Amino acid sequence: MLKGLFAGITAYGKALQIISKLGLWGYIFIPALISLFLASIIGFAAWNLSDDIGHQLIAWYPWEMGLSIVERIGTVFSGVLMIALGLMLYKHLIILFSAPFMSPLSEKVENHLMGKSTVIRFSMSQILKDLVRGLRIALRNIIRESFYLILLLIAGVIPIFSPFAPFLILAVQSFYAGFGNIDYTLERHLNVRNSVRFVKSNKGLALGNGLVFMGLLAIGVGFLIAPPLATVAATIETTKRLKTTHTVSTEYV
Repeated sequence: MLKGLFAGITAYGKALQIISKLGLWGYIFIPALISLFLASIIGFAAWNLSDDIGHQLIAWYPWEMGLSIVERIGTVFSGVLMIALGLMLYKHLIILFSAPFMSPLSEKVENHLMGKSTVIRFSMSQILKDLVRGLRIALRNIIRESFYLILLLIAGVIPIFSPFAPFLILAVQSFYAGFGNIDYTLERHLNVRNSVRFVKSNKGLALGNGLVFMGLLAIGVGFLIAPPLATVAATIETTKRLKTTHTVSTEYV
């Protein structure tokens, strides 16, 4: 798993090289606009809802004794809750809505890695197919990720677990972000069930890719380039593993 984690992280350096070599910067513009729009909407909603949730938590506490402590816990808990849920929703939506642009980008990079020169054309039927598959993956992952996040948020209120909760929440968020980025490649080779199996067998890769992706979302304008950069990085390592396990089409091997 550690080897996969390291590969997932270092692939971003290779991704920058391939994007520059193939002149793929044009794939960044529209996903960047989508990313900016979603980040603005979700960020605004999270900022306004966090205070409401904190007040509700405090209102449920019936005693005066310890009220100040409950207020602090409520403020921190509501802030962490909205950040965690906001990031979860944002990353799944950006992965879903960027699919019509990220899937061709992934295919172009894969063809380059395999020595193919196929011209990639946008197809409405393929775009709809990618969106439907992306929606299935997103819904599946949101349900599972929400379950783990709720458990970790509850555990975070307990003093003995609270120092570890943020790191575990980041790990869960990163894993499912990496899952979505990897699936841009898997969708051309595996059905949803086998894609899930592939990611489970390559947890380190998904985690490593997702960690950098989440880091880019958190810094300045990094979120504008996060989707295409993460897609190319995931394609590089996923293609390598598909070829090794002979799950890539025989003409690729």
